[in-house]
Amino acid sequence: MNNGCILQLALLLCFSTTALSLSYNLLLLQQLNSSEECQKLLKQLDGRPADCLSDRMDFKIPKEIKHPQQFQKEYAAFVIYEMLKDIFHVLERGYTNPGWNETVFKDLRTKLNHQMDLLNRTVVGKLGEENKTWAYSSPIMRLKSYYMRILTYLEAKEYSSCAWTVVREELSRNFSFINRLTDKFQN
Repeated sequence: MNNGCILQLALLLCFSTTALSLSYNLLLLQQLNSSEECQKLLKQLDGRPADCLSDRMDFKIPKEIKHPQQFQKEYAAFVIYEMLKDIFHVLERGYTNPGWNETVFKDLRTKLNHQMDLLNRTVVGKLGEENKTWAYSSPIMRLKSYYMRILTYLEAKEYSSCAWTVVREELSRNFSFINRLTDKFQN
């Protein structure tokens, strides 16, 4: 009787591990495609005016995001989710029509929203109590401060077209960092 239970338990663990692995592989492909599409949409919003070089700023993205070697799959997915949520928030909160193509802007927001939903359903929403702990971890708090600096910058520059150009470039760089985090899904 015990051997039957052990066998069932072993099979259940094997199948759940395989399903989770397939889930991460699918998420990896979808996330990479989505990041690429978001970068293309950001580039389509507007060209860089020549006189905006003086407005450039280093917003100081946290080093854990630049070099995510220590993140596990679940934590990497949570960080990506938080980044997408904050990118969406920057675009929504600070958007004052800087001359961008409205259709492209809506497509970008839709793509971001879809990817956040996918990450939430696949990984983040299933983390439960760990999710609450990670939400207040040092890297996440530094990440939130980073996005707050971006919003503060936009406000200080009165949402000028040059400020939006700088922020658009910064957000585009974010997708390179998101791709590095996404690579953690393979490990």
